[in-house]
Amino acid sequence: MSTAEKLNYLLLQVRNQDDPMREHEVDSFARVFEIATERIKVHDMLSGPPSRNTVNAADLILLGGSGHYSATGDGAWLMRGLGFLRELHDHNKPTFASCWGFQAMARALGGEVRKDLQHAEVGTHVLQLTDAGKADPIFAPLGDTFEGQMGHEDCVFTLPDDAVLLASSERMVNQAYTFPGRPIYCTQFHPELNRADLMSRVKTYPEYVERIENLPPERFGELCRDTVETEQLLVRFVEHVFGA
Repeated sequence: MSTAEKLNYLLLQVRNQDDPMREHEVDSFARVFEIATERIKVHDMLSGPPSRNTVNAADLILLGGSGHYSATGDGAWLMRGLGFLRELHDHNKPTFASCWGFQAMARALGGEVRKDLQHAEVGTHVLQLTDAGKADPIFAPLGDTFEGQMGHEDCVFTLPDDAVLLASSERMVNQAYTFPGRPIYCTQFHPELNRADLMSRVKTYPEYVERIENLPPERFGELCRDTVETEQLLVRFVEHVFGA
């Protein structure tokens, strides 16, 4: 049995009840970890943070995309959620956050997040490791450059003070960070998605392609590629944090 198969997961979702990507997101994480979807418990963050018992029962917290919700808002649910993310950080709870999770964690800990279409990205994009990324046990195996699946309009322009930048893209500097000494990693790109997953997201949220890349769907699909190496980030994270 792999390390991933031994763990209990808690996925914090920020999606409407009728969003078809709710189930798809669970399937994507389960595929990458090679675990049954039943291993992933889902909590709806729009209803408030999970209980302490729910958090304690989970070995690893996961955050992903958000459908139609922004990390730059000011709703009561979001303020409660940001407070909860600060608790995860302060209590050193193992956490992997992508996309919305990346943005929300940055904002929760004092970073700057803004909606900015000039720096937005959707599709398969090339990223470069920073010197810290090249020295990081989870990111270093990717090599100097790698590709990741993107879909965001909110951008992190300033990282939290205690965060270390691991990767950048041509369009947006802050693409991945960690907190030294804490089992928390955050990526703007989606290591849980392959090309087929990304195309499903785009089909559900076609406005992303129209607003950001200004491409017809058929042309956009031709520019997207699988990112097998990047999907291994999640597996290495688990091995690094929980492996013997």
